[in-house]
Amino acid sequence: MAMKSIAKVVASPQPHWVGDGFLVHPLFADHAFQNDVSPFLMLDYAAPRAFKPSAKPPGVGVHPHKGFETVTIVYNGEVEHRDSAGNSGVIGPGDVQWMTAGRGILHEEFHSREAAKRGGVVSMAQLWVNLPRRDKGAAPGYQDIRDSAIPRIKFDGGELRVIAGAHGDVKGPAHTFTRMNVWDIRLDAGGRVTLPLHDGDPAILPVFSGRVAVNGERLVESSHVALFERAGGAIALEAKEASQLLLLSGEPIDEPIAAYGPFVMNTQVEIRQAMEEFRAGKMGVL
Repeated sequence: MAMKSIAKVVASPQPHWVGDGFLVHPLFADHAFQNDVSPFLMLDYAAPRAFKPSAKPPGVGVHPHKGFETVTIVYNGEVEHRDSAGNSGVIGPGDVQWMTAGRGILHEEFHSREAAKRGGVVSMAQLWVNLPRRDKGAAPGYQDIRDSAIPRIKFDGGELRVIAGAHGDVKGPAHTFTRMNVWDIRLDAGGRVTLPLHDGDPAILPVFSGRVAVNGERLVESSHVALFERAGGAIALEAKEASQLLLLSGEPIDEPIAAYGPFVMNTQVEIRQAMEEFRAGKMGVL
């Protein structure tokens, strides 16, 4: 089986605050919203950070989205969500929230009220997943995926959680509009695994912490992302130290991308329309 070779390793820019609750590393850097990371758009990672107890939960207030999906994975702490489609909930370590903005939604994200009162360490990742033109008008949706519902594949020196897609006969619980894999991987120091992927699909390897050798050749360090060539059907990983990472791959959406703030459409005309819809209150209320 031919291995997918690394096309580029990207270093994360300096982190920035999203609201007052999440200091995030924009891991895709200037490749965000480009077709070489399709069907994904961007990835923010909030490394473990201690917060003092607070009566006012830190986070991000009400804001709109349209034309894509957000996937939030919690590693430490708790994140509380509420949106204009009537969904709400709290996710904790290992849980995943998969929100479809579709034709338009308002939402807010904060540290949970109880977690904020206690204070403590918070760490999470948020991935934006593009929708093809045919699905950008889909009804808003919300998938509350608990850690216990995510299948695990254990191997010598680590484990892989199948959030979306499939690894062999093991299928993830997330519903997706296009074919993709979202695999959450933990490797112990010295852990090794070879992962099969579709030949012809883009693949992306964000390393949140640790150091990982890819295909026995290139070392990818913490806060770096490896972008792979589409050709090839597997990737081999070996952790040089305990590591936490994602492996993202999927059928590319080879369509124009027009992005402005919280809206991702195909044309600038559609972006202007989304802004007008938001200002007119057509994305609901919270």
